[in-house]
Amino acid sequence: MKRTKKTQRSPLALAILALLTERPMHPYRMQQLIKERRKDEVINVRQRTSIYQTIDRLLRDELITVQETLREEGRPDRTIYEATAEGKQLSLEWLREMLSTPVQEFPEFPVAVSFLSLLAPEDVQLQFEKREHALDTELKHVEAELQTFKEIIPRLFMLESEHKRAVLAAELQWVRAIAEDIRTGVLVWNEEWIREIARRLNSPE
Repeated sequence: MKRTKKTQRSPLALAILALLTERPMHPYRMQQLIKERRKDEVINVRQRTSIYQTIDRLLRDELITVQETLREEGRPDRTIYEATAEGKQLSLEWLREMLSTPVQEFPEFPVAVSFLSLLAPEDVQLQFEKREHALDTELKHVEAELQTFKEIIPRLFMLESEHKRAVLAAELQWVRAIAEDIRTGVLVWNEEWIREIARRLNSPE
């Protein structure tokens, strides 16, 4: 039967459905598992409220349901959730779509690059060198992590770290190349040149 409700897809919603497909659990345990399995490297769970908000949405759309509420004296009630059959099916549909279909995302760095002409070349070079150092540090961290856990955790469960390593390495190579082109004068600009380009682009044919 075709779903009439349209649930907004998100990395956190997929993670919650995937965890509840494993077994019923309460929100705090979900957050624990996401962190223990290092999924917080790719899923933003810094604010626990985001987990509760996503649970409320999945509950409203009947993708999860309350299995039971545990009550213990001196402790807050703990609600145990489980995925519905519809939720399990939708999580697989989301997973296939997210794996197969690129989507337009809007991270900060490409936005900043599109406006870097507002800064002087020397300033951009300095900022890129700072980013180069940060990327290099993060890349070494990921590589060390992969090396440490390769004999413990099957590769299947480390693929997101492999992807992160590939993305970091590619960005690092590009940032280094741009910084070098500015440093050697291959890439250069100034206010007069920018005004001339703007005049040319804005003038009628």
